Amino acid sequence: MESACFAARAPCGGRGRKTFPRSVTRLNLAAHAAECEENMLNKKSVDDINVKGKRVLVRCDFNVPLQDGQITDDTRLVAALPTIKKLIADGGKVILCSHLGKPKGEPKPELSLAPVAAALEKLLGQPVKFAADATVVGENAKAAVAAMNDGDVVLLENTRYRAEETKNGEAFSKELASICDVFVNDAFGTAHRAHCSNVGVTQYVDTAVVGYLMQKEIDFLGNAVNNPVRPFVAILGGSKVSSKISVISNLLDKVDVLIIGGGMAYTFMKAMGYEVGKSLLEEDYIDYAKEMIEKAKAKGVKLLTPVDTVVAKEFSNDVPFHTVGLGDIAADEEGLDIGEETCKLYADAIKSAKTVVWNGPMGVFEMSNFAKGTIAVAQALAEIDATTIIGGGDSAAAVNQLGFGDKMTHISTGGGASLEFLEGKELPGVVAANDK
Repeated sequence: MESACFAARAPCGGRGRKTFPRSVTRLNLAAHAAECEENMLNKKSVDDINVKGKRVLVRCDFNVPLQDGQITDDTRLVAALPTIKKLIADGGKVILCSHLGKPKGEPKPELSLAPVAAALEKLLGQPVKFAADATVVGENAKAAVAAMNDGDVVLLENTRYRAEETKNGEAFSKELASICDVFVNDAFGTAHRAHCSNVGVTQYVDTAVVGYLMQKEIDFLGNAVNNPVRPFVAILGGSKVSSKISVISNLLDKVDVLIIGGGMAYTFMKAMGYEVGKSLLEEDYIDYAKEMIEKAKAKGVKLLTPVDTVVAKEFSNDVPFHTVGLGDIAADEEGLDIGEETCKLYADAIKSAKTVVWNGPMGVFEMSNFAKGTIAVAQALAEIDATTIIGGGDSAAAVNQLGFGDKMTHISTGGGASLEFLEGKELPGVVAANDK
């Protein structure tokens, strides 16, 4: 999570994410980003196919939190229901699959999807056969699928019990394809990963489409980035500039206002010639920040950075803190949140927006003393008449924890995937679906 990374002083934005040297800013990324986005916006969905009597493998995101074998939050299960119910109603034989946690290619009982099968039975109001198979597509799974009638539901075991899953291995991809006639991807949270259960399998089936949840993500993020109602405001926070290089560059080609907060703001402050004390600073990206400031000017984009900062001498919620103006952070202090004047500045910019995309908190929002900036942004978004899109991860956690979730137009289910979408990258799990 980004703010947790902020605390740990580690790069964030997803494991395996690529960071770039300053030379990347010399590349023309805009044309490539536009091409990638176009490739993802026109995909066939479950509404475009006939599944009557067919075996339908559905990749869901059932990576739910578990405690003592019990699911503590069924949000992701509920989100998957519309697609599952549609396929049941259309007479498909519905075979569900998902990963859960990090078993790292080994069958680990504590990461079995058995509790998910039980929870889905209650939510769907019909039996969900759990195919307990350490190899995922083993004898139990094959027998369960062979015995299915139209409208039946089977859940396979954790796909990451197989080491090949995350390597997009050919053998496991073929095994998954062997038990289905149609593939439906409804797991946006893993759309940025090329795995067997979302990409490899599509190479061995004729029909691969997206589910309702995936379609919703594509529609909201795609329209927001490529065809926004203006003014279009983007808000970027979190810990590091290096994790959002391509996001900043891509959005500067599209937005009217770009708001910067969180730990990444201090690199921009330094680039503008202000002292930042002990605040999080990426020296290697100061020149990049300068380039982005100049790009904003050239594009006519209003780039907003903090005008005041809440500082403390230690990274803790239990130490004295106070607010200082721009450039007034002492050598022994570090910035942990945006100040009151910045909250007002950002809220005013948000008030005039008709489309807003937000990714990353404004400060260390887990600490109550440094959550005010994030609360102010969430409050401003909750009060406007606009399309408001929260880009997953910590931003989603923040609006939900603060009680503003139901005020947002769309909260993305995939932090890493939504971030890469905003970068203008192709998401392998989306690209693999059939075009309309």
